[in-house]
Amino acid sequence: MRIRPVGAHALLLDCTAPTDTPEAVADIPEAAFVEAWRAELWRRRERGDLIAVEIVPAARTVLLDGLPDPTATAEQLTRWASAVTAAITRPNQTDAKAHNDAQDHAHAEAEAKSHAAADAHAHNATAEDRADDAADVVVPVTFDGPDLPAVAEHWGVDVPAVRHRLTSTRFRVAFCGFAPGFPYLTGLPAELALPRLATPRPRVPAGSVALAGPYAGIYPGASPGGWLLVGRTDLVLFDVAADPPARLGPGTTVRMVVA
Repeated sequence: MRIRPVGAHALLLDCTAPTDTPEAVADIPEAAFVEAWRAELWRRRERGDLIAVEIVPAARTVLLDGLPDPTATAEQLTRWASAVTAAITRPNQTDAKAHNDAQDHAHAEAEAKSHAAADAHAHNATAEDRADDAADVVVPVTFDGPDLPAVAEHWGVDVPAVRHRLTSTRFRVAFCGFAPGFPYLTGLPAELALPRLATPRPRVPAGSVALAGPYAGIYPGASPGGWLLVGRTDLVLFDVAADPPARLGPGTTVRMVVA
């Protein structure tokens, strides 16, 4: 992770692995580091440890804007880097969590009470699953995209298997870009990454569900595009009158279901 100053009140976290990165870390997708940093920075801001107006994740970077003291924030980020890396490389260990909570005893106590309550209701584990599912945004999809056969061929399966893969994957919005409200969804295995069309379509209809590279995406409005189209949804993804305007913001978990 490298920290680059951007103007007078912003920093850019570059999650691209340096050439001397240890192999165990270099093999981890950059999107995983971006998501880990986004989650950590949002958590820190909610706790009051970080003052930032905007936290904007992208494919390989996270932008922090509206910083009152970028130099001090850069020092904070350096201290938090080991915890973020540990959370990715050792997800089953508690070292990162202990490090993050060491300066906030009250937060730790509240979390301990939450765990105690969860233990008391361990006999009803499905309740937690239902609550988890309730947090997901469900996207009804009609899987009739013109590129479904091409995706099936790339993956070496039939069309129903493509549909099953997409509806059984729990996606997460890594970042938004290309067009207002366009979500880049992670969750598919790296080996299923797909090439874009050699010649982009001049117009892709709003609501089109598409795949490109390691991502799934949904076009919030009609626009040119070179992604492989697998389906369509009637869900409104961007509304300037809504708060927030983007229905699928970074960090949102998404499940596709057959419409």
